[in-house]
Amino acid sequence: MQDLLTIGELSVRSGVAPSALRYYERLGLIRADRTGGNQRRYARAELRRVAFIRISQQVGVSLDEIRAALDSLPEARTPSPQDWARLSASWRSRLDERIRLLTKLRDDLDGCIGCGCLSLQRCTLNNPGDALAGEGPGARLVLPRPADDPTPAGSPA
Repeated sequence: MQDLLTIGELSVRSGVAPSALRYYERLGLIRADRTGGNQRRYARAELRRVAFIRISQQVGVSLDEIRAALDSLPEARTPSPQDWARLSASWRSRLDERIRLLTKLRDDLDGCIGCGCLSLQRCTLNNPGDALAGEGPGARLVLPRPADDPTPAGSPA
């Protein structure tokens, strides 16, 4: 018989709350067998799937994308190092863009907060006269612009 874990044991071993494990199971991200008393029992291999889910979430991958990645694996098999390399390669450009945005935020944040105005309407450094309001909502100088937007970043509309 396979060595099975209760939900409590899986929770302790993975560091993930039982409610989150039940949610992952409901989404089809992990699988549990049921005892005669309808209690969940998880194969130890589910620990790897939970780790894969948690790491993927921490780098900004959505649960839908994680499910698609796990669904691309053969039935009931956890990701191998080769699988992880293949799956992570498909996310690399998105992660690189996220790193770029976080680096820009880190590097530019002290200049914005340092000016003391804390107002996009009065900021004379990056948005004099709130000129960027005409371009629409959101952080116009930080977030990437849609490919079909001809307005250069930082230019008034």
